[in-house]
Parts: sequence; C-alpha cells; structure tokens
Amino acid sequence: MMAAPNRKEAMAADRRAQAQARLAATPMPAVSGWSAAPREAALSRVIDLGLPHRRDEYWKFTDPTTLSQPEPVEAATFDPQESLIFGAVDRLHLVFVDGVFDAEASDSLEGEGIEIARLSEAEGADIHWAQSVYGVLEARGQQPVARPLAALNTALASDGILIRATARVSRPVHITYLHQQVASDAILHHVVKVEPGAELTLLENGPAAARFNKVLEVDVADGGTFHHIRAQGRDHERRAVSHIFARLGKESTFKSFTLTVNGVLTRNEAVIEFTGDDAVAHIAGACLGDGSFHHDDTVFITHDAVNCESRQVFKKVLRNGAKGVFQGKILVKEGAQKTDGYQISQSLLLDDDSQFLAKPELEIYADDVACSHGSTTGAIDEDALFYILSRGIPRAEAQGLLVLAFVAEAIEEIENKDLAGELTERLAAWLHRHRR
Repeated sequence: MMAAPNRKEAMAADRRAQAQARLAATPMPAVSGWSAAPREAALSRVIDLGLPHRRDEYWKFTDPTTLSQPEPVEAATFDPQESLIFGAVDRLHLVFVDGVFDAEASDSLEGEGIEIARLSEAEGADIHWAQSVYGVLEARGQQPVARPLAALNTALASDGILIRATARVSRPVHITYLHQQVASDAILHHVVKVEPGAELTLLENGPAAARFNKVLEVDVADGGTFHHIRAQGRDHERRAVSHIFARLGKESTFKSFTLTVNGVLTRNEAVIEFTGDDAVAHIAGACLGDGSFHHDDTVFITHDAVNCESRQVFKKVLRNGAKGVFQGKILVKEGAQKTDGYQISQSLLLDDDSQFLAKPELEIYADDVACSHGSTTGAIDEDALFYILSRGIPRAEAQGLLVLAFVAEAIEEIENKDLAGELTERLAAWLHRHRR
C-alpha cells in the first residue's frame, strides 16, 4: 500500500496544479527570435516551481490566490476626474490600455541618448541588446527565494518597453497604464539598460488592468544612474503584483520610489544585486490604505561588492481595517566589506481595526559593515495632535498634516523636488477626499 503524500509534497503538487491551470488559461506567445530561449527557460521554472502558496514563507502574510488563479477577479473602472499625474512634466509619454500599447496616445519611440522599442516588435529579431537582460535578472533573482509569478511574467508577457540609455537623457520616460475593461488581465515586461555613465529617469502611473503582473529588469552599468518613480492609484478594486530586478555595476546609482493609494491587493517586490564596488541603491515607498486594502512590500538586497550603500525606507498609513505588510532583507556576502545597509519600515494605524505585519532581516558574512534595521507601529501622536488643534485647525485637517509629516521621510528619497512636491500634493488631495 502506497504511503499518503506528506504535507510538503501536497503543497508542491498544489503549486504545480495551479501553474498548469494558469498556463492553460494564458498560452505562451509564439516567438521565434532572441526572446524564445529565456521565455522557454522561464516556462520551465514555472512548471517546476509551481505558483505561490499561502503557506510559503514569503507569502504567509499575503494570500496569492487571486494573483495565481486562471481568471482575474473583475474590477470596476473608476474615473477620478483628476489631471494626469506627471502630466506637466516634459517627458516622453507612452500609454498602455489594459496591457495593450496605444500608439495614437503615445509619443514617438525615439529620443536623444536613448533607444526605445516594444518587446512585441523587437523580439522577432535574431539579435537585440535586450537579450543580455530579458529574463536574465529575473532568473538570477529566483535564488535564494523563488519568485514564480515573475517567471510566469517572463514566459507569458504580451508586450513591454525596452529602453537603452546611452547618455544622460534629459527627458524622463513616462509610462501610463489605463484600465478600461472590468475583466482585463495584463502581463507586461519592461527592460532598462543604462550604459556606462548614462542616466535615465522612468516614471510610471495608473491601475493598468483588473489584474496586473509586471516585471521591470534594470541593468545599470559602471557609473550609470537610474531614477524610478511610480504612482499606483485610482481603481480601488484592482489587483497587482510587480517585480523590480536590478543589477548594479561599479559606482552606479539606483533609486526607486513608489506611492500607493487604493487597490484591494498590491504586492511590490524588489530584488537588487550589487555586483560593482562603490554603488548606491535606495528603494522607498509610501502607501495610504482605507478599508479593503492590502499592500505588501517585499525587498531583497544582496551586497556582493565593496563599499556599497543601500537604503530601504517604507511608510504605511492604514485605517478602517486596511492591512500592510513589509518583508525586507539585507544579505551581505563574504568579502562585501564596508557595506552600509539601512532599513526602516513604519506604520501609522489610524484605528484599532487596521494591521501592519513586518519581517525585517539581516544576514551578514562580512565583518567590516554598518547595517541596521528597524520597524515600528503606532497611532497618531496625541500631543502633536493636541498642539495643532490648539491652533484652531480642524481635527481632520490636523490629522492629515501629521500623516504627511509621517510619510515625508520616504518621499524625501526622491531627488527631483518638483516630482516629490507633486506626489505630496496628490497625497494631500487623497487625504482631503477621505476625511471623516
């Protein structure tokens, strides 16, 4: 008589069954060019790994079911009747509607010091610069923690933007994601390659689809600089999982900031690897959640070079039962001396119904390092609130001022003060609309 499968085997079988069901619902694009090999390799990873299970260590705080199931949960669209964020910036603007590129609404794919192409058009060629990055960083990021939804993206992405910066690019590239169909299911994969000494700023905003799976692979060569600012907002019922995979060369800089308001489920993962000495990576985020809101930031930074600096700064403001998650790890490998690693995650709970779950980690195999992490959860400072109220400011407005002060440390990670100011204004407007 055969023994019943143990719990671990049953979970693995369940993961693989979920993967097969998802793959059957979203067939792999027919590609014969340079991207065929990384897509096939990613498909093998998905079949082997399966899709995330709630009992997985890095998914125990977030239920991945609606991100993994064959069909998306419908999400109502919403017109906020606001001007387009970053709309006043002189930028190269690209638009996707429910995961489909809108050429008429987009600018021409050209600019000084930059090469831009669409994945769906470029991958038919035998050779392309993106083949040294597409699926490569994602595959490297599967160890030591599996990220099967990212592998699924590499295998099944319908389109994406390929950006190669060869000089200092004065105009940011701005990608807007619009959501117009209640059952849309978008899978996009972007690749950015910053050549030695080049500089690029990427802006992103919009809900994208009812369910959105996005991967952004960023390869920053020696002396290169990459700035990334994105705003996730608007449609509240959307569900999204995003991955950033970044590889940093010598004396390079990578800075990313994400603002999130609304969204019933958002999981943002970042996997950053230092491969060159004297590099800098800052990743930050702020989110404001109200009601049926679940927001998960999961970050893994690997120091494998000398004298590198990393910062993680995350702030979450939650109320009416909203839930926030932060999982951040700094891994310092043997020989990565003079590492400076800083990590802070903090939440402000505006009622007793909301929840913040944090899992900060340090794993260090070098002896000449300065690494720290901290995590706090608290309520509004009653003394500070009383002081503002005593100046005749209404309670709702006073609370909004304290919330803005709380998230300020994260927003200050944005070097462009005009863009930081615009995001602060958007936060203030959101708080005004959600006063009580």
